Amino acid sequence: MSAIIDDTKARNAALIGEVLEVYPEKAAKKRARHLNVYEEGKPDCGVKSNIKSIPGVMTIRGCAYAGSKGVVWGPVKDLVHISHGPVGCGQYSWGTRRNYASGTGGVDNFTVMQVTSDFQEKDIVFGGDKKLDKVIDEINALFPLANGITIQSECPIGLIGDDIEAVAKKKAKEIGKTIVPVRCEGFRGVSQSLGHHIGNDCIRDWVLDKAQSTFEPGPYDVAIIGDYNIGGDAWSSRILLEEMGLRVIAQWSGDGTLKEMEKTPKARLNLLHCYRSMNYISRHMEEKYGIPWVEYNFFGPSKIAESLREIASHFDDTIKEGAERVIARYQAMTDAVIARYRPRLAGKKVMLYVGGLRPRHVVGAYEDLGMEVVGTGYEFGHGDDYQRTSHYVKDGTLIYDDVTSFELEHFVDKIRPDLVGSGVKEKYIFQKMGVPFRQMHSWDYSGPYHGYDGFAIFARDMDMAINSPVWGMTRAPWKK
Repeated sequence: MSAIIDDTKARNAALIGEVLEVYPEKAAKKRARHLNVYEEGKPDCGVKSNIKSIPGVMTIRGCAYAGSKGVVWGPVKDLVHISHGPVGCGQYSWGTRRNYASGTGGVDNFTVMQVTSDFQEKDIVFGGDKKLDKVIDEINALFPLANGITIQSECPIGLIGDDIEAVAKKKAKEIGKTIVPVRCEGFRGVSQSLGHHIGNDCIRDWVLDKAQSTFEPGPYDVAIIGDYNIGGDAWSSRILLEEMGLRVIAQWSGDGTLKEMEKTPKARLNLLHCYRSMNYISRHMEEKYGIPWVEYNFFGPSKIAESLREIASHFDDTIKEGAERVIARYQAMTDAVIARYRPRLAGKKVMLYVGGLRPRHVVGAYEDLGMEVVGTGYEFGHGDDYQRTSHYVKDGTLIYDDVTSFELEHFVDKIRPDLVGSGVKEKYIFQKMGVPFRQMHSWDYSGPYHGYDGFAIFARDMDMAINSPVWGMTRAPWKK
């Protein structure tokens, strides 16, 4: 076994050398810090992260606006979110990540709507404050049941110096609703990650610090933080938490509301799913309100059971017994899923490149099916993400941070995994290469993948992708 691992390490190290040879010397030196082969026992994955991408290398990252509008604020369903700036970013953000939300569109659910201030050249020259003022009035007239508004700044807002904070304060007094100005201009930071941080800070300053909730807390109250309800994920998670005896008083931002945000400081425990996007506000609530938080993982039965027990450890025996009851209740279902799909998937190799928590959290779900993750990396991960990843990956795993299109294609072409899990930008490249692919940002129009119900769907989708007969009938166009 050690000989196989040594061969894998040597191959992966050689692959890193091959991609670096193509770059100019200065670029190669920079990219070398982001590529590594994981060594068992090390405290992290040995790569640098959260550093500005090299111009011209075709990074797959997004911007700060995407981090705030698309992740932190956009899924909050009872607020209208203004894409403040030119229509381009507003149009792009209309295609959200399937953040499911209950309610009626235009009445108490605004996630399916896109509002933009549609900047023109005159707004760039003369400023857009007056236009923003008018847009807020129009929103209040068109959607009187909306509980508030957020202003998601696009790049020109910061460049021309519009005072969105002043407008927000003025209009909040006029219409009597919460208005949150978010300085998430796309040029800020190195990726969408800073947009998460900025969005968290705005929750702190414009929601939590101003909240006057009369909510009466209970002994088993928890809040789900950083679950965006992609394909219904938060709903699947909530089922298990409530079955074990907990009361979910808030979930955000997927299917979340302003009122839920406001009462979160009264929770007994914050349950953090996407560490990268919401650890900032979780730490703030721990420091200011004394609310502990725990990161949990509801992908695959092994991690679900582990997480349920970890969550239960923060409560009394009633909840601990409830956790064991839930695990036992779903055991037969889990066994049936594994019995059906593991024989078809065991030994299959997977390469991942995603954002948020997925490059590590889904590893256990693949392993429950007998599959092996041979390469993984983050679009916008930080050092602490790679520290956490070291607890999931095996010796010799190829690690790549902010991987370029060229690098990822080269790695996949040489390793030839049985499945690639990445984003929509990469999907069609690898499918044309004849490599099975699942879009792991939004579950490729499927889901949910969280919880026991989600694991059954996850297993089905991976089997459907890998074992489809189409792969024996296709050949990359450039190889004909």
